[in-house]
Amino acid sequence: MSTIITLRYNTINNNTLETKMTLEQQDKKYVLQTYARDYTNFVKGVGSTLYDENGRDYIDFASGIGVNSVGHGNEKLASAICEQAKKIIHISNLQVIEPQAKLAQKIVELSGYDMGIFFANSGAEANEGAIKIARKYGETKFESKKYKIITLEHSFHGRTITTVKATGQESFHTPNFSPYPAGFSYEKSIEDVYKAIDDETIAVLIELVQGEGGVQPFEKKEIQKLAAHLKAEGILLIVDEVQTGVYRTGEFLASNLYEIEPDIITLAKGLGGGVPIGAVMTKHKEVLSAGEHGSTFGGNYLSSSAGLAVLDILSTMYDSGSIDETLVYFAEKLQDILTRYGNLFEKEVGLGLMRGLRAKSAEVQSAVLKNSLKEGLIVLKAGKNTVRFLPSITISKNEIDEGFKRFEKAISSL
Repeated sequence: MSTIITLRYNTINNNTLETKMTLEQQDKKYVLQTYARDYTNFVKGVGSTLYDENGRDYIDFASGIGVNSVGHGNEKLASAICEQAKKIIHISNLQVIEPQAKLAQKIVELSGYDMGIFFANSGAEANEGAIKIARKYGETKFESKKYKIITLEHSFHGRTITTVKATGQESFHTPNFSPYPAGFSYEKSIEDVYKAIDDETIAVLIELVQGEGGVQPFEKKEIQKLAAHLKAEGILLIVDEVQTGVYRTGEFLASNLYEIEPDIITLAKGLGGGVPIGAVMTKHKEVLSAGEHGSTFGGNYLSSSAGLAVLDILSTMYDSGSIDETLVYFAEKLQDILTRYGNLFEKEVGLGLMRGLRAKSAEVQSAVLKNSLKEGLIVLKAGKNTVRFLPSITISKNEIDEGFKRFEKAISSL
């Protein structure tokens, strides 16, 4: 008995000691260290402003890497989540889910495309679904199997084994996780894609703006030419809109902005406003049959209710013209910085509220990120030397003004 009491005492004593650990110590002790974390502890957010545990405010030009599309603490989104959570959070996809069906209809109507939708939990899962649809299409629609998928260098499509292999960055293809699935190749440019197509090619997977690759948009005419060529050849066009979708580039989809009609489109990030959700939409609705793909959590009551609230907020803003106003205002601020700090930045890149300033070196990029945080501003890195800006779609002009005031203070000493 005394041994048991001693063990219990030691356990209680150890737990008491552990409560005195700092957050950084706790994170490093219990969380796998797969991120190079900053240890600012944010406890509250309002709009595009975050507050840490000491009450200091930070302007958020990152929105959780493009996820918090309607900002922090949005009352309409919070209300939708809370009201749904009081009723049903989750059932299986073996039963019909009313908000899921409504969200699918809303996405299709906003897109303008006649497509069906499968819901998942992330962008990587959405891209996995897209790849499965393409592979099944290539297996069943032709006399000879077609399975190869062409992507582009500097692309990013996810962190699963398959989407890592689909990503056109050699640094992601380390031997640590090999062997990888076969059938993926990477081209340097859109023009190179034409030459890479062979009899086993089933799809081309692209981002219209390469986010992780440096916030680099492709020219509209070259994308339209590619889309027309692929359609004529019977090859699927998959557009990864995980980051560009849900009004990030000004239109509901970047595909709308480019005036193309892909075979398959993937969404995630901003769709749930912070609640995990992914979606793959395709005009080839008949390809997957029951049991060939699935997700336990995908499109459940909570995430699809959040998605409906987000789309209601943003579609109303789009119709009123306020999204366009924000895009123009933000772009003007960036251009002003570029004009006055040409010693630090080469050019402005991106579309809509997916923007970047190409720094003249990786060292400048690193210093800008570090100094910005010190000044109370959150920005991101992209590629080798791009400072990336992904503010919420609902960011106010006052927050934009304050953010750029802090940004200028951060870079003025460099």
